[in-house]
Amino acid sequence: MSEATSYHFVIADDHPLFRGAMRQTLETVYPGAGISEVGSLEEAAADLDAHDEVDLLLLDLSMPGMRGFSGLMYLRAQYQGVPVVIVSATEDVSTIRRCMELGASGFIPKSLGIEVIRDAVASVMNGGTWTPPDVDLASESNEIADMVQRLSSLTPQQVRVLMMLSEGLLNKQIAYELSVSEATVKAHVSAILQKLGVESRTQAVIAASKIEQGQWHSAIAR
Repeated sequence: MSEATSYHFVIADDHPLFRGAMRQTLETVYPGAGISEVGSLEEAAADLDAHDEVDLLLLDLSMPGMRGFSGLMYLRAQYQGVPVVIVSATEDVSTIRRCMELGASGFIPKSLGIEVIRDAVASVMNGGTWTPPDVDLASESNEIADMVQRLSSLTPQQVRVLMMLSEGLLNKQIAYELSVSEATVKAHVSAILQKLGVESRTQAVIAASKIEQGQWHSAIAR
């Protein structure tokens, strides 16, 4: 078995045509590699659970279940050994910066040509990172950088609870969705408030939304 054949990639995007194009791009560089295609955050998590070793997750920010950056936060917390490259139609510098701060290994705008996408993937596969060369990743403010660090400290389950808090769910509804007790949810909420340095559920959602540039709430409204 060749090295390329042993690779496994996950393409997570809700547009089948784009997934197909990305598959073809990967197959030209890594012939015989295993490639999964999924169209939602839930499907991405299920696929990552089903495979012992995934070499790269190519992730769209706006597919179902992502809710702005929260989906990236969850996947990076839950599957820490899997490099994530964001492949997005968004080219906003703040969005690219946030993704990298939250643990992405790369950010590839969908507008780029196939050759550039190949080079970007190869760079990450070789252990590096990749963003568009003209993007300045310098942090905008200490407040935002501090909140990104605090959010990154949340466990996968705490990220899920925060995502549900952002939708306005009550503790009993969150408990039902996660198949846990209300006491467990309350413990998670208390831990979230402590880690984010806030005093209420509303403040937690507002604090998290500061790094979203509107993405968290716009995604919920869909």
